[in-house]
Amino acid sequence: MSNKMVMIAGATCFALLAACDDTSTSNASAELTPAQQACLRDVASTTNNSQVMVLSSAFSEAGTQVTVGVGEDRAPWNCIAYSDGTTAGIEFLGDEGAL
Repeated sequence: MSNKMVMIAGATCFALLAACDDTSTSNASAELTPAQQACLRDVASTTNNSQVMVLSSAFSEAGTQVTVGVGEDRAPWNCIAYSDGTTAGIEFLGDEGAL
């Protein structure tokens, strides 16, 4: 194929992909690991705020470290989750002076 044909084909593919719209729904809790779910539960309880979301997590055999965002501003909280469903190390990671 000539360069012109490749460019036209590429532009067409790009236009078709840009027109795609994902209308499927997903259950966010189904995508969370048990460790993430445990941290969301316990951070929500600790902060008395049910508006929580996972910002990041790092798995380890010793315990999974999960950073949880709390509230509209997604204030960062740390949590360690263990394989038995318990958690520890729940603490605010932000600047308390800014609160």
